[in-house]
Amino acid sequence: MPTINVDKYALFEALGEQYTADSFQQLCFDFGIELDKDTEEDPARPKDQAPELAIEIPANRYDLLCFEGIATHLNIFRGKSATPNYQLVDIPESQMQNITVAKETADVRPYVAGAILRNIKFTEATYNSFIGLQDKLHMNLARQRTLVSIGTHDLDTIKGPFTYEALPPKDIKFIPLNQTKEMDGEELMAFYENDKHLGSYLHIIRDKPVYPVIFDANRTVCSLPPIINGDHSKITLNTTNVFIEITATDQTKLDIVCNIMVAMFSQYCAEKFTIEPVKIISDHNKTTRITPSLEARKMDVEVDYINQCCGLEESPDSICKLLSKMAYTAEPSADRKFIKVTVPATRADVLHACDVMEDVAVAYGFNSLPRSTPNKSATIGQPLMINKLSDIVRNESAMAGWVEVMPLILCSHKENFEWLNRVDDGTTAIKLANPKTAEYQVVRTSLLPGLLKTIRENKSVALPLKITETSDIAVKDPGSERRARNERRWAAAFYGKTSGFEVVHGLLDRVLSMLRISFITHEEGLTGKSMDFKVTENPSPEDGYFIKEINEPTFFDGRAAAIYLRLGGKVQRIGEFGVLHPTVLEKFDLRYPVSTLEINLEVFL
Repeated sequence: MPTINVDKYALFEALGEQYTADSFQQLCFDFGIELDKDTEEDPARPKDQAPELAIEIPANRYDLLCFEGIATHLNIFRGKSATPNYQLVDIPESQMQNITVAKETADVRPYVAGAILRNIKFTEATYNSFIGLQDKLHMNLARQRTLVSIGTHDLDTIKGPFTYEALPPKDIKFIPLNQTKEMDGEELMAFYENDKHLGSYLHIIRDKPVYPVIFDANRTVCSLPPIINGDHSKITLNTTNVFIEITATDQTKLDIVCNIMVAMFSQYCAEKFTIEPVKIISDHNKTTRITPSLEARKMDVEVDYINQCCGLEESPDSICKLLSKMAYTAEPSADRKFIKVTVPATRADVLHACDVMEDVAVAYGFNSLPRSTPNKSATIGQPLMINKLSDIVRNESAMAGWVEVMPLILCSHKENFEWLNRVDDGTTAIKLANPKTAEYQVVRTSLLPGLLKTIRENKSVALPLKITETSDIAVKDPGSERRARNERRWAAAFYGKTSGFEVVHGLLDRVLSMLRISFITHEEGLTGKSMDFKVTENPSPEDGYFIKEINEPTFFDGRAAAIYLRLGGKVQRIGEFGVLHPTVLEKFDLRYPVSTLEINLEVFL
């Protein structure tokens, strides 16, 4: 979940109350956010810097990603202020600023929206918050600017009407933000190639035949979305009229971002909570419209549904009062069986009646809700069977004296394949398109790299070192909805001055015996294809597991075996164990022998 840092003293001033560390932490808990850190007593904080509060925000609450959002909603929650009434300035369409969209933009970034904040007054703190909200929205909701990008401009330095076009890179020339040299599109891509901040966004449009660009009436470049704004129209602390243009590849995300941006900072306009709209002219596809659309959504929610889910017996009027603490406007229906709920434009996360019900529970107080309800299915969950099975395996491993570890699910391509003497055939590993470092290139297809790296980093621990992990790997699966799937596995590694092959074998026997899977001492042959099996309540004498020697480059010759499971007459290989080959040990910088075990747990469901 995202975390934002706010000035502690400024926030308490906005709330009109001074809180102790415990009382503010309780307020955050009651509201559904979390105080992660208070730098008041941090010795590393510079003396001239005000203490900050690091507040963790739920991933769906985009309206809380800035100081203004947190202060506003905490005041509403505490009953200190009413829900803001966001309004568009009532002006004729003929007097509106407008953005004319060229049809070529459909090939690269088809959607655009605009808005104007008039007579706004920035301080250094509010200016930084304004820029910070853009960055936070770019990082999460906008998916690193691939879905949405925001441009903000000093309206007094440019002139409307504006045009949104898509041109070849060579035809776009301007001075980028905070630069002094004019560049065309190709030069700009080369210039920012190694930039730590902007370099990661270049791939979004770099290979496109045309780049999106926004011009003013004098053909001054306002921005090259989603990369950078022009220096000519940059906003400063002295800016009083802010022109906001937002481009996107997703219409829904575009509207959400536009509403959040203007709502959060319209409170600093001379006329609070008013926004001047911008007309988007799209004659080529007949989608001309006015943005932003701050119209609130309306929902009907059953009173009985809210009460049953929360275990309450509140009246419709009481529920409406609770909802007002969460920035809703609500009233009972004529028959009092429903609550007519008005959802503010800033609450894009409210999609269903269950979202309203959750906010009623927050307003009532989670700690105040009844411990049980007549309808227990509404409040009591059950673990997934794969998680229940995993816990059984974890407990048995722990009781056998093995230590559980939790490595990262990402690893380098070499660690996953080459260092294990395995070949990547291109059909299994999920590769990251834009990895930040060489250490995180693929999603692991085996638990072994994480175990071996854990041993490498803990070689100072007294030997033998016995570690185990029960977690997921991921593989490509063209037949699944997302063309990939997770697979739960269990693995173990023994590191000592002797190989420990028999110790790993003993752990395998112990865990499978606890799963009521017997060992088969003789197998005539292997038949059947890989498929899912279920363990019967009374396994037949033919059901069980057996091992068979294998010769694979990951393991030492003659010291490795595949594990086969036979259930219901069907046989499949579920894993392998053995002593790792010396070349594998060398690549992971391990001095002593290592025996490993890895099996697929999902076959036991």
